[in-house]
Amino acid sequence: MNLKTRNNVHIQGAGPVTLVFAHGFGCDQNMWRTFAQTFGKNYQTIMFDLVGSGRSDLSAYDRNKYGSLRGYAGDVLEIVDQFATGPAVFLGHSVSATIGMLAALQSPEKFAANIMIGPSPCFINDGEYVGGFERDDIEEMLETLENNYLGWAGSMAPAIMGAPERPELGEELANSFCRTDPDIAAHFARVTFLADHRRELSSVTTPTLIIQSNDDLLAPVAVGEYMHKTIVGSTLAVVDNVGHCPHLSAPEPSGAATQAFLRGLGL
Repeated sequence: MNLKTRNNVHIQGAGPVTLVFAHGFGCDQNMWRTFAQTFGKNYQTIMFDLVGSGRSDLSAYDRNKYGSLRGYAGDVLEIVDQFATGPAVFLGHSVSATIGMLAALQSPEKFAANIMIGPSPCFINDGEYVGGFERDDIEEMLETLENNYLGWAGSMAPAIMGAPERPELGEELANSFCRTDPDIAAHFARVTFLADHRRELSSVTTPTLIIQSNDDLLAPVAVGEYMHKTIVGSTLAVVDNVGHCPHLSAPEPSGAATQAFLRGLGL
């Protein structure tokens, strides 16, 4: 299958290092439009849609393959192999941060760095681990999503986006949710919110930056601190932002943290 069509791949910019941008649940590559542009002068940038999202080829959506995040990680490796020039830096938002981590664990030689924005290896509280939600809360949310996806999207998008001073961003996220096929969204939601990849964190060797909002409904600061502690040598940047999408609602501090991290690696 043509990867460019399957994942709606768009390549811009030029430079010796390639930045690969991957969106979160219910979103598409358009969420990176402002953030990615700031890097286009010095880097090649690759933006794409996860299969089942955005303008990807929906006929390629396989519920077995994408029944775990490793199916998406395999797609990332194919995209990097075919389109990246020079070292690849993966920038993943939310669930795609985990997808990028899994891809780098499988083929660490392909990645110079991994930048995680609003990541969570597990959304469910477990003993001393604070994921942000009880299992019953997640199950109730998933049931609501499955029974009334458009209603769920309309009510949850503003809360997830945050950025109360910019309500247009919440509307944009709601519209993005609503463009997603409800059946695919329901399946992907279960894969996303029931995943637990905490055990893999200690195996990460790729230089990692974690960008965390100081007020995030989906990924509380405790999650970022846990990941920072568990991923050896990682960097944690907590930005002043309300919401789960600091690359949209706080692009300046998020971009500054990213640029400082890349400079520190000589990239």
